[in-house]
Amino acid sequence: MIDNQDSTAQKHIMYMKQALAEAGKAFLLGEVPVGAVVVLDDVIIGRGHNLRETMQDGSAHAEIVALRQAAASQKDWRLSGSSIYTTVEPCPMCAGALLMFRVENLIYGVKDPKAGAVDSLIDIVRDTRFNHQVKVVSGVLEEECKAIIQKFFQQLRKKEEN
Repeated sequence: MIDNQDSTAQKHIMYMKQALAEAGKAFLLGEVPVGAVVVLDDVIIGRGHNLRETMQDGSAHAEIVALRQAAASQKDWRLSGSSIYTTVEPCPMCAGALLMFRVENLIYGVKDPKAGAVDSLIDIVRDTRFNHQVKVVSGVLEEECKAIIQKFFQQLRKKEEN
């Protein structure tokens, strides 16, 4: 018999791999490699990766792109019961969007000590002053999520040196 915790951990890994695939798309575009997927009833209903440079849109973060796609697929801005998997801890804008879209669960890979608004700088998603809170799981495929970010910035620094 499969332990329910093992089953949940396996799901988290499976969906985080999908988010990492989205981060890879951003990497290839020269965007900061962050990826996200939104899951409802074990189906991915939204995918996104950073597109800020491509779209010249400061709100085109992976999470926002994925949430917009998910809402369009459901024909409802309320994504109650959904989970979002993102490779990096959400910033204040994205953490706020999780509340506004009524996302139930946030699963992320690596903390963002400079802009993280869940565990690093502030905690927007669990603040009881809001009318909605989000459950959080962190550290899923943390090393893989960290590695793609580090590789991106190492390459960027090398380009700037030349």
